[in-house]
Amino acid sequence: MNRRTLVKQLGLSLPAYLLSKHVNASLLEKLEAQYAQAPFKATWESLQGYAVPEWYRNAKFGIWAHWGPQCAPEYGDWYARSMYEEGSQQYKYHLEKYGHPSTFGFKDVIHQWKADEWDPEHLVALYKRVGAKYFFAMANHHDNFDLWDSKHQPWNAVKIGPKKDLIGGWAKAAKNNGLPFGVSVHAAHAWTWFEVAQGADKNGPFAGKPYDGNLTKANGKGTWWEGLDPQALYAQGHPRSENPTDNGMIHKQWEWGGGASIPSKAYCDKFLKRTIELIDKYQPELIYFDDTVLPLHPFSDVGLKIAAHHYNQSIKRNKGQLQAVLNGKILNEMQRKCMVWDIERGQSNVIEPFTWQTDTCIGGWHYDKRVYENKRYKTAKTVVQTLVDVVSKNGNLLLNIPVKSNGTIDDQETAILEEVGAWMKINAECIYDTRPWKVFGEGPAMEGAAQLTAQGFNEGKGKPLGPGDMRFTAKGDTLYTILLGWPEEGKIKIKSLSEGNKFRPGAINKIEMLGGGELRFQRNAEALEVTLPENRPAYQYAVVLKIN
Repeated sequence: MNRRTLVKQLGLSLPAYLLSKHVNASLLEKLEAQYAQAPFKATWESLQGYAVPEWYRNAKFGIWAHWGPQCAPEYGDWYARSMYEEGSQQYKYHLEKYGHPSTFGFKDVIHQWKADEWDPEHLVALYKRVGAKYFFAMANHHDNFDLWDSKHQPWNAVKIGPKKDLIGGWAKAAKNNGLPFGVSVHAAHAWTWFEVAQGADKNGPFAGKPYDGNLTKANGKGTWWEGLDPQALYAQGHPRSENPTDNGMIHKQWEWGGGASIPSKAYCDKFLKRTIELIDKYQPELIYFDDTVLPLHPFSDVGLKIAAHHYNQSIKRNKGQLQAVLNGKILNEMQRKCMVWDIERGQSNVIEPFTWQTDTCIGGWHYDKRVYENKRYKTAKTVVQTLVDVVSKNGNLLLNIPVKSNGTIDDQETAILEEVGAWMKINAECIYDTRPWKVFGEGPAMEGAAQLTAQGFNEGKGKPLGPGDMRFTAKGDTLYTILLGWPEEGKIKIKSLSEGNKFRPGAINKIEMLGGGELRFQRNAEALEVTLPENRPAYQYAVVLKIN
């Protein structure tokens, strides 16, 4: 007898059936019941009814805490994978700091991580003060460790390591500061990403000794992790992918092709349960998936189920209004109607018809003390110019500020943020609530724009921005021209605003420099020529002209 026949015989509505004592409803049944009555179903056809909320289109700038146990060593991104790669910098560092990964694996790194100086209220308040309009926290990474009190993943931050509900703390701080809260979810790839933990050294004194990714619950007797199953963390015990120790291969296999081992149904179901719990418990308005399109796509519909649930829950929370955002990578035209396209460490080179996002970082994704020691962070100039460029093309910027092991950020990061905030204090009106103009900009850098690679990665590869480069944003009848460098001759020519130009044929009555007063100008058949003041402003790398 199928489920719908049973429903009819019992004389129950579907929700009542699912809640009744007659049947123990599974999560999938509950989701199906929700889809039956809610606006969004777990199909691409249904998700095309999505519309990006106006608050997000207006917000433009968010800050992200890409923080988890891989920040504990303070030695860079993908630490939990690279520590198992014999000869890598992180492997060598791990040997010196912790010991060999056969006896001290990533599970033990988690155990030592305390996050003892973490003050989410202080950090989120700082991010809001310098201009962020929403805040993201990482909920899990490819390391498969949940940063909340997860019912479905025993390897979580409440039970191990910090012994704190980190997502709960971030969510509360975001709410207290009036910022929409977002979570980033990366754990779908643990299946292949952690395959290196099954290996062993090929050379040296530990040659042939298996890493701790092979351990099982039975091996834990008498250890700190007794009662826990390392396989619930490392997600192994399955045939490995083709060339699993080759980082080049894992990127080729990111879309679950190229010889990748395909996750089991149990793995996919567990990921679904974890993510649905995350949504229901913390009610994020934004979710970022570090996946091609959606998690476990295209061989599973888990991502579609999560997307529909996320949108439906947002509508329910917000009295019928959809306020949710969902980010995914490498989307086709149809998929960009269903969610917000994310470009990692890169920017589009055109005004996109749909709202999109750049996600990038001022350093490495996970905190790296070498970046601090060598002063290799992006400057405030780079951050501001990136923001301006992205906004001019209909995008938002999500900026990661790496958090140290103890839960604080360093003095260099703080100084960068304070400078961004100082620029925002003068010039924010050219960013918030704006829309792209008819062209996104002018200048020499447009000719040297770098093409996107895979999910992005064209950041810093094009011709550098400087004097002569400008970007446009608009708000009603007001046009903002952002000069990305100060011209030595003290004048600028805006060709897109020449007399009789099709982009702006009407009269121009007034031009002022934000923070600097009204400016003299003349318009001819070649360009709008604006005379700049003799006293240069504090932030010459992004000077804003307001044109009415």
